[in-house]
Amino acid sequence: MARLLNIGFGNVVNMDKVVAVVSPDAAPIKRLVQAAKESGKSVDATQGRKTKAVLITDGDMVVLSALQPETISKRFGTFPENETRGEYDG
Repeated sequence: MARLLNIGFGNVVNMDKVVAVVSPDAAPIKRLVQAAKESGKSVDATQGRKTKAVLITDGDMVVLSALQPETISKRFGTFPENETRGEYDG
């Protein structure tokens, strides 16, 4: 069963598919986002707001979120299996 992560404004992603959550400010990430948009492999979940986080999935999809990367990473830590393994939860 897929565990869903709220990335803002009622949008959710499958936690098991997310490889990285990064800031969109670096030039390599900007190029990655632009390439994903051009190839149709991006999902804009910002609801018209500024992109503050980019989620990269294992299926080469790029998801744009208006939440801070720190906020999203903290939400990863709210699941019991992360706490029992002692993983960092932000």
